[in-house]
Amino acid sequence: MRTALDCLLNPRSIAMIGASANAGRIGGMPLELLTRFGYAGGIYPVNPKYQEVFGKRCWPDIEAVPESVDLAVLAIAAAEVTPMLRRCHARGVRAAIVYAAGFAEAGGDGARLQDELEAFVLESGMAVAGPNCMGFANLNTQAHTAFASVFKTAPAQTGPGVVSLLTQSGNVCAAVYAIARRLDLPFSHFINTGNEACLDFSQYLEYLAADPQTEIVLGYIEQLRDGERFVRACRELERQGKLLIALKAGSTDKGAQAVRSHTSALAGDRRVYAAAFRQLNVIEASDFAQMAHLASLATLRHRSAGKRVAVLTMSGALGAILADKFIGAGLDLPDLPDSLQAVLRGGIPDYGMVGNPVDVTGNVVNDPDFVRTVLQALATTDAIDAVVVYAPGYMLDRMADALAEASRQHPRLFVAIDTGLAQSRAALRAAEVAVFEDLGQAVSALAPYLLWCEARGAKRIAPMPRLDAVPVPALPCNEVDARAYVAAFGLPQAQAHAARDAGEAVADARAAGYPVALKILSADIAHKTEAGGVALGLADDAAVQAAFGHVSQSARQAQPDARIDGVMVQKMERGAAEIIVGATRDPVFGPVLTVGLGGVLTELYQDTSHRLLPVDEDIALQMLRELKAFPLLDGYRGKPRADLAAACRGIVAVGNALLAAPADVAEIEVNPLLIKEAGQGVAVLDALILPATP
Repeated sequence: MRTALDCLLNPRSIAMIGASANAGRIGGMPLELLTRFGYAGGIYPVNPKYQEVFGKRCWPDIEAVPESVDLAVLAIAAAEVTPMLRRCHARGVRAAIVYAAGFAEAGGDGARLQDELEAFVLESGMAVAGPNCMGFANLNTQAHTAFASVFKTAPAQTGPGVVSLLTQSGNVCAAVYAIARRLDLPFSHFINTGNEACLDFSQYLEYLAADPQTEIVLGYIEQLRDGERFVRACRELERQGKLLIALKAGSTDKGAQAVRSHTSALAGDRRVYAAAFRQLNVIEASDFAQMAHLASLATLRHRSAGKRVAVLTMSGALGAILADKFIGAGLDLPDLPDSLQAVLRGGIPDYGMVGNPVDVTGNVVNDPDFVRTVLQALATTDAIDAVVVYAPGYMLDRMADALAEASRQHPRLFVAIDTGLAQSRAALRAAEVAVFEDLGQAVSALAPYLLWCEARGAKRIAPMPRLDAVPVPALPCNEVDARAYVAAFGLPQAQAHAARDAGEAVADARAAGYPVALKILSADIAHKTEAGGVALGLADDAAVQAAFGHVSQSARQAQPDARIDGVMVQKMERGAAEIIVGATRDPVFGPVLTVGLGGVLTELYQDTSHRLLPVDEDIALQMLRELKAFPLLDGYRGKPRADLAAACRGIVAVGNALLAAPADVAEIEVNPLLIKEAGQGVAVLDALILPATP
């Protein structure tokens, strides 16, 4: 049974409503493309003004079309769209593309038109693309429904394609297609989603994940409307060995929630998208050319590759430059084994390098047999995952036979960077050697691609834990309540007491043992330090009594309307380091965890790691290792090692606390979580639970 999306993306027949005889108009260009490229399905122009267009009979209305077509393309005004869709639906049309603008993006009457359109689609079950979109193309069937002249100007595709374009901008779709076709990338689908009133990016991605003719997806994302579906689609892509290369527009973080907590300031929109992409092994691109080069590399993903790279050059300087760039991008250039270096030294002069990078010097190309020996050795050593050869054109030509032979005989990825005009490029590409014409483009594409190869099959998302229901305190709640809630998930507390007056504070301090800290206790004050509500290192009764009055007065001055429940008295704790652990609900992806350097400097340093929840202790350790401050936890310069195992259990506990909480809990933050020396555990020094905003 063909689905409505099949009818949209792989139609067997197409009606163009609002057809034009002018190939320069949006109602004419798709018809010209359909006939030019030999679409084999039924083509039915609809417009009472014409008897014939582009050699096809033109029908006066959709009711006159002699068959029930799969897809109707509407090149008509916005106000006419939904009435026409009703007529198409009555004729059995299952899918439609709406070119017209003037819907929700125009506000006012346009928004009402889009509401009407969405209501009809919900009622009818039609697959309706757009509105405000350029249209599609299925390059394997030549079903052109896009008014895109790029299909006439870009190099023509002669065979079947495996790369699909999925973008929220028509201009981006055309621009990426043009660049990629110059690299001879073969395309399957060209999809511009438009306003996404009825079908969103994630639904199309879900279709492409299941599409046998799509192996690589190039995606341009402005905003995801269904993060959960996106996650499922990405997991299916990876399960099938497919790849999404995504360019996300917008690098500015959200700031609206930053006043409420540190976590919201740290886990901004941009960071969460980036974390989701990493977790789902989506390659994030930064420009159109990089997307195209990444897709070209991805056509070789059946070859073995990873982050350990061997660089082979004819120039020590170029080897150093490549080493710096690759290592700076997160790749490794491991020293080659002594036995392999001995083989290389057999033909490389003393002034050439044999460690990695390997500088074979210019003389080596005069000895083709030695070039073959070098490449065969690099193809078979277990010390590396990929080989990058840098050579100007004439030298690459002399090495080409040996390089092509090594690539054909071994599954390892070989890459050539040719800054000249080598005559052997086509032959090398035929042997599955990736060829780049520019050093910068090579590094820009290779680094993220090889990291993607490294991450294939790795554990990045934990299974959903089974969580017992724990009662959440009434919101908003103060720190006593918040600490009690997170403690239920296994987070140890620092010794603390709530005091309503100075006398109780002194008694609690004596019971805890000096020195102590005092913190204002209020459900309305999230940032106690900024409100002057914290006093540290209090050594005696007098200091506690004075601090009680000071923090109370400061908090009232900072937030006169805040409810003050007294102070919290807790013994000063010592440990190896402090971190922040915060869990929040992202509007796109749902529950997200943030880990970073703790205390009052959290937002200043922005040293953070993020994950979609759930996480387990293995993933928690990965997050800690991603922090620039991780050496402080790992015995930096002879300091005691922190209790990493306890820290990981604490991180998982905070994530689980949010997963177990009802939807009216927007955020849970422990800041700081004190990590003690190895074997001594952790302690919650401050906890915060925030309700969802109305």
